[in-house]
Amino acid sequence: MHNVRKVTDDLYWVGASDRRLALFENIHPLPEGVSYNAYVLMDEKTVLVDTADWSVGKQFIENVEYVLNGKPLDVLVVNHLEPDHAATLGEILLRYPDVTVITTAKGKAFAEQFGYEIKNADIVKNGDSRSFGAHEFTFVAAPMVHWPEVMVSFDSTNGVLFSADAFGSFKALDGKLFDDEVDYARDWIDEARRYYANIVGKYGKNVTALLKKAAPLDIKMICPLHGLIWRSGIDYVVDKHQKWASYTPEEQGVVIAYASMYGDTENAADILAVKLAEAGVKNVKVYDVSKTDRSYVIADMFKYSHFVLASVTYNLGIFPTMHDLLSDMKALNVSNRTAAIIENGTWAVKSGTLMQAELESMKDIALLDEKVSLLSSVKEDGEAALCALADAIAASINA
Repeated sequence: MHNVRKVTDDLYWVGASDRRLALFENIHPLPEGVSYNAYVLMDEKTVLVDTADWSVGKQFIENVEYVLNGKPLDVLVVNHLEPDHAATLGEILLRYPDVTVITTAKGKAFAEQFGYEIKNADIVKNGDSRSFGAHEFTFVAAPMVHWPEVMVSFDSTNGVLFSADAFGSFKALDGKLFDDEVDYARDWIDEARRYYANIVGKYGKNVTALLKKAAPLDIKMICPLHGLIWRSGIDYVVDKHQKWASYTPEEQGVVIAYASMYGDTENAADILAVKLAEAGVKNVKVYDVSKTDRSYVIADMFKYSHFVLASVTYNLGIFPTMHDLLSDMKALNVSNRTAAIIENGTWAVKSGTLMQAELESMKDIALLDEKVSLLSSVKEDGEAALCALADAIAASINA
């Protein structure tokens, strides 16, 4: 049975939500699911904007057929070829063999790499426009947001921006489709940030370039490929993305990420958290990197201004889960942050020196001098060092 929603008088959402998928891109947890969005425009020409993942393929096809209501599909706009959006492209081509596919040159090449034969391709480049009747689309190149073939499509007739993966979010829709139908700051922003930081976070310069290209457009609505459609809070979501793309902290605060074998390094992290609270730091998040998926830690590193890495020494190195976190931090370009280190070990304490080397290889990380070095457990001198570190962090936040 079809399940669609009207977006404007002649534009329809034909996507679906997936609550069964455990891992997005087979790596990031999806405890609240994800949506795959696609759209049909009913103009003189019928236009499908993007397709969907196979996991919701049946629902997607039923939705498209319902909106078309027996009419042929004239045009398919493919903004992004990643399989979570293009896996059903082949099915559309089989059902509508005469459809004209509008995409970039790289988009066509990627389609062929995935085994889709596009008979009628209309290759567009940045700034090209196409009219479908009352509606005219302008296509804006968005390379590396977050694949090289990506473009976004702007309907200059009604101000709708089809933004591909930009402005997206994890989380199933639960019937709501628009940002003003939910309490976004309470229920959605954390999953939107986690989506951005872990999927697009590496490509801040490219996102900034896209935002500059989009700035002159009279955008009245943003239709992304994941998450809610924006029609009321566009300034809010653009501001968030400008901060994320420039690696500007949203708030002053501290992420404490620890790797502990038997609880002593965990104890140090908790003591530091208490000292920070006593020093007046309100935003403190503590994570066990052996238990919490790294995507959540990375997301809060994008949110807050400071972080502390606390690791036991393991086989003369960094504890593996902490090392994995550092690898992700580097890959996702965590930068413009103030950092501190806590190291622990019973013999040959090495983790702090090695973590420092990793952080120094990253961009724009200001490392505080107050490194805490522990032997096995926190004792009076360790507590004093943790207190000094808390004071240094608080001073940095209040500077």
